[in-house]
Amino acid sequence: MTQAPDPAAPPGDQTDSLVLVPDSEDTGQPLSHGNRATGALVHRPDADDAFPVEWSRLAEHRYLVAVDWPADHRFFAPLPGGLQDPLLIAETTRQAAMMLAHAEYGVPADHHFVMWDLEHSLATADFGLDGASGRIDVVLECSEIQMRARSLAGMRVRLTFERGGRRLATSTGSLSCTSARAYRRLRGDQLAAVGDAVPLLEGVPAERVGRRAPRDVVLAPSEDGSGWLLRLDTAHPTLFARANDHVPGMVLLEAARQAALALTPEGHFVPASMVINFHRYTELHEPCLVRARRETSPEGDVLVHVEGVQSGEPVFTATLGEAPEVPR
Repeated sequence: MTQAPDPAAPPGDQTDSLVLVPDSEDTGQPLSHGNRATGALVHRPDADDAFPVEWSRLAEHRYLVAVDWPADHRFFAPLPGGLQDPLLIAETTRQAAMMLAHAEYGVPADHHFVMWDLEHSLATADFGLDGASGRIDVVLECSEIQMRARSLAGMRVRLTFERGGRRLATSTGSLSCTSARAYRRLRGDQLAAVGDAVPLLEGVPAERVGRRAPRDVVLAPSEDGSGWLLRLDTAHPTLFARANDHVPGMVLLEAARQAALALTPEGHFVPASMVINFHRYTELHEPCLVRARRETSPEGDVLVHVEGVQSGEPVFTATLGEAPEVPR
């Protein structure tokens, strides 16, 4: 198993010195306007899956991103009770971070991104469609910025999601960038297998993991009952929007959510908070076991700890939380 590239120790031809860019004081005034998001910038070829619309520069390393969240979506569908899907926060974080990395920090179109971690937390117990769909304003702040020559090598982002002046959620994440040449050296064998068929396992019942369509299920029963096997449908239009040499991070986020639902007695779990760390690439052609355990704090907060294991090594770990005040 090949470990993901370390932004502090660039592989191959990425040997130029890293420059740490200090954070700048916020002036409170926009420095640029009218920057439109594109499918290429957010790495989403289908417009239905692309959520950032445009952005303005508020200060150095601080941006206002306009986002359009759907009231319905083929995958990020509303939850029971008319709740918005909290995983839109994670997907928007990923898209907005890559968009700004390309457009504001010089990352070439052929470079590859590694997301090391993602975290989100709802800031309101009312995350319904009335308040969390349509135009969303997102303030995105970049920190721990590492530049190599004129291109970004890595950074951390913090996002605050608001609508009509009311805070909806916050998120953070960190990413690093790798040149196409270095990525080919790192992932050569796996790149050669892109497009090879991946066996589609029989999934668990969709209703058990909170899905309406069987094709959205990413868990399959394991032989020993110790967890689930990761189920990969490489023809899925949202989870596998393009051919890939590894399992996309959104599949792992959804696997963690579905594992939490499978452990919930009433079959309903809203991830009001989620922290996920990606330890290495999850390979397409090796079985990945997903294990989970559920606990309840003395205050009544529910936590579900999820781990993905491949070839005996963890590929991701996640903790999902649902506070009792989140509406059901």
